[in-house]
Amino acid sequence: MNINPVAFTIFGLEVKWYGILIALGVFLAILITECMAKKKSYKNGLYKDVGNDVSLFAVIIGVLGARLYYVIFEWDYYSQHLNEIFAIRNGGLAIYGGIIAGGLTIYIFTRVKKINFLTLADCIAPGLALAQSIGRWGNYINGEAHGGVTDVPWAILVDGQRVHPTFFYESFVNFLIFLFLYFYLSKKQRFEGQLISFYLIFYGIARFFIEGMRTDSLYIGNFRVSQLVSIGIVIFGLAIRFIAKSRQKNK
Repeated sequence: MNINPVAFTIFGLEVKWYGILIALGVFLAILITECMAKKKSYKNGLYKDVGNDVSLFAVIIGVLGARLYYVIFEWDYYSQHLNEIFAIRNGGLAIYGGIIAGGLTIYIFTRVKKINFLTLADCIAPGLALAQSIGRWGNYINGEAHGGVTDVPWAILVDGQRVHPTFFYESFVNFLIFLFLYFYLSKKQRFEGQLISFYLIFYGIARFFIEGMRTDSLYIGNFRVSQLVSIGIVIFGLAIRFIAKSRQKNK
């Protein structure tokens, strides 16, 4: 694997593929959120351009949350290299930090705008899955987020060794989740919160197993942080599903 992480240089500034792919994912996620809101006929407080409005806050705070999460669990390194804390162009964004920070931001946004949180979360879920699918290819270009040594036919070459392309596993799973949510489940949705709960449950399960193959995991003691968070994400998704279905039955 030998891809130049710099896509091009403009006025002396290096523009990296990592940033381009993240920007593309965010752009498509906003478009899909707008399409989902329109599909829902702007009910439960949704309105035209809600995707643009919520993204102004959720994207920025989500990126900060993703970086903060990563820095916290790599503090032994960053405490000695403070000047690199905000060097996100070199990678080092933890998706769970972004999901948590972005999710809290979206919740506050819905409270202020008087929008049903689960309705907006359902609109965001398909685009979020697609954005993650695209963004993982930035990890590939940076030579990160790969797994251990393997002999599988689809292994990639990193530093002279054949390793699991765990970035691809996660990208593929997220793309399947996007296809299912957007093209199937959104048309057969039975209750508010169904899409976001599906996303949380299935992404959490997939990430738990994929994380077990990675060689760059963040740890708390002997436990991989992302596997612990994955368990929490699955439980949270199940709770949303149970509560949302109960509310639907009681209407």
